[in-house]
Amino acid sequence: MAIYAVGDVQGCHTELVQLLEQIRFEPAKDKLWLVGDLVNRGPGSLEVLRLIKSLGDSAITVLGNHDLHLLAVAEGTAELHRTDTLDEILDAPDRDELLHWLRHQRLMHAEGGYVLVHAGLLPQWSVAQALALAREVEAALQSDDYATFLARMYGNNPPNWSDDLTGYKRLRVITNALTRMRICTNEGEMEFKFKGEYPNIPEGYRAWYEVPGRASRDATVIFGHWSALGLLLKDNAIALDTGCLWGGPMTAIRLEDRKLFQVECCNPVAKHW
Repeated sequence: MAIYAVGDVQGCHTELVQLLEQIRFEPAKDKLWLVGDLVNRGPGSLEVLRLIKSLGDSAITVLGNHDLHLLAVAEGTAELHRTDTLDEILDAPDRDELLHWLRHQRLMHAEGGYVLVHAGLLPQWSVAQALALAREVEAALQSDDYATFLARMYGNNPPNWSDDLTGYKRLRVITNALTRMRICTNEGEMEFKFKGEYPNIPEGYRAWYEVPGRASRDATVIFGHWSALGLLLKDNAIALDTGCLWGGPMTAIRLEDRKLFQVECCNPVAKHW
């Protein structure tokens, strides 16, 4: 059995199929890990959801900010953005089935010394604590009152974690860290405006995975979300969003030997960052 981790798909269905063909993915024996943002901006979001859902237990995906945005739009708690490409999902005959499946996916997965997450982990969170906190958000998403969570998850405050946080403020910080964070201070205060390249990180902030003494440093965190960062291969951090949507390749890595696989983008869209 091989485990292949794949960067942000964002509706690039053609490239995903080509990548699965290149790695010779066999659902009966292999596993596919996806870092989230299955949908949006690309032309084939509906096909991507149907494909990953069809793989059943052979695929593990964590939720990204675009996946949560889709759920919020579907519930009427957020509006479509000008650059969204979600209408095909919202109008699909199997819409409810797909959205129910998406809402029941994880925000974090940990296995064999690896952690799978869309954006990152706050520096004070151990893997065990982060998993427990992710489960709190997952429980809110899967509850009968999930629409209320989707309506309350938006916002940049509080910008940092405290064990004393309760209610939707607590869930918002967890969600923001796992699905939106790129940089933070050494104390774990997040900043959300920055989307640029690594050398341009604002003064006083670091890439979240470089904070000294990060509590999750003994695990290898696999993440996406930061297309301007590109491919990153460190002992304890692997970034796989290589910007397929914007004209870069779509990237997969085989975890057992860290062999890389890439396919080129077919239909790039204009960069917005």
